[in-house]
Amino acid sequence: MAERTPPPPSDLSAVKKRLGRIGVWFMTTVSEVPAEEEQRAAAVIEELGYPTFWFGEGPSTREAFTHAAALLCSTERLNVATGIANIFGRDAVAAANGANTLADTWPDRFTLGLGVSHAPLVETRGHDYSKPVSSMRNYLDAMDATKFDPPLPEAPPRVLAALRRGMLELAGTRAQGAHTYFVPPEHTARAREVLGPQPILAPEQAVVLETDPERARAAARDYASFYLALPNYLNNLRELGFSDSDFENGGSDALIDTVVCWGDADTIAERVRAHHEAGADHVCVQPIADTLAQQIDHLRALAPVLTA
Repeated sequence: MAERTPPPPSDLSAVKKRLGRIGVWFMTTVSEVPAEEEQRAAAVIEELGYPTFWFGEGPSTREAFTHAAALLCSTERLNVATGIANIFGRDAVAAANGANTLADTWPDRFTLGLGVSHAPLVETRGHDYSKPVSSMRNYLDAMDATKFDPPLPEAPPRVLAALRRGMLELAGTRAQGAHTYFVPPEHTARAREVLGPQPILAPEQAVVLETDPERARAAARDYASFYLALPNYLNNLRELGFSDSDFENGGSDALIDTVVCWGDADTIAERVRAHHEAGADHVCVQPIADTLAQQIDHLRALAPVLTA
């Protein structure tokens, strides 16, 4: 049988329309509840009018492709996106066939987000993290060389986790765009300049629905502590003008307020608009709260100003 690879999505505008202008992003709390509870939450998110559900993958989380299937089968129209599937977690053939299987089973509802993760999380698994851009390029080459026998009109769209120029350029040429994380609107503007006008740009925006500065920043610092220990994020923040002193003691107020938006619903909506005005096609809102139920409550309160 001749080798055959499904063509990539040809209409980026259709992909952008499916994703919508707003999505939600979940990681920690959904890893702490049974799958059934997360599936119920996804159904509520769908009912609230958020068109896309993003989730992360880590060394101790649910596996990305089976996780996506669990969410797709428990909802009717919700788009599901990996944010991201770690390329060191499976080989390129498994990733290509897994993504194509999801697209075959749930047409136009799955987006593949791929990323190289972070050196501390990858090297403990025995992988070489010395050349992340080259590793991603080689992985994409292998994915694109993988044949998929079942009929599939087009491959699912893919975006790359990207922060700095090298990976952003790769996202603009070898994928349908970029998924950025732990970034302010200023970074979104820079990313759009590197990507050019057409590729998808989907930044994540962490939000704390709290108007008291002390309580809001405490929640934001608790969320940010994990990311402020990872070199990729620190190097990106340095390019945005922050110094090592901003990373101390859980992060300076200036850094926390730049990366995490806190306040009332209108304040959060204003930050989301700032990303859109800076060039984002889609903003993934991550509500920071102690429990999944609280996160859903916050998304419900935000829905009138975000999904209208």
